[in-house]
Amino acid sequence: MSTASHLPQVPAEAAIDAITGVVLAGGMGSRMGGADKGLQSYRGQPLARHALSRLQPQVGTCLISANRHVETYAGFGAPVVRDDIPGFAGPLAGMLAAMERCTTTWLLTVPCDVPGFPHDLAARLLHAAQKADAALAIPVVDAGDGGEARPQPVFCLVQARLHASLRAWLTRGERRVMGWARSEQALRVAFDRPDDPSAFANINTLDELAALNRMR
Repeated sequence: MSTASHLPQVPAEAAIDAITGVVLAGGMGSRMGGADKGLQSYRGQPLARHALSRLQPQVGTCLISANRHVETYAGFGAPVVRDDIPGFAGPLAGMLAAMERCTTTWLLTVPCDVPGFPHDLAARLLHAAQKADAALAIPVVDAGDGGEARPQPVFCLVQARLHASLRAWLTRGERRVMGWARSEQALRVAFDRPDDPSAFANINTLDELAALNRMR
């Protein structure tokens, strides 16, 4: 497993150009009472826009995966892709839509509800994937309690050529991101950040979002 401290902090320009980033904002928001999670305000701007701003410097181009309020998302300045699998099929459906739109070798997915993801996420995953000759890489994060490191599969760097594999997975009715990642022998990349243990913490409810906004 790659070690975060040995990886570069900023990718070379050529490496950036090889990656398309996508903010996943196409969910139902069921734990937010059906609200469109990506449009909820965090530090004065929608969560999805915040994630997009954090992602853009790390990649060559960006997309947004959304299934509602598409015109609003399009106003953030990145093309919007919609699931072609019905029924809000989860993050993998948004990933598939982006992979089939992607014109670069790599696609990097980030969820809209994790505002503190690392600024060097793309660099570290790409460096590790290239070093290991892996087609898919995900972060794993120290749980901080002595337990097993936790994979973060929705933060996924994947070669776009795997779109056929992902479509077949979804066609079979499978929805688990980690299940597909395992089936593709995902490389697990250690992200040890004792100075920022909440880097991959996601916002699930409106109460959690309100609490974070009060901490500004």
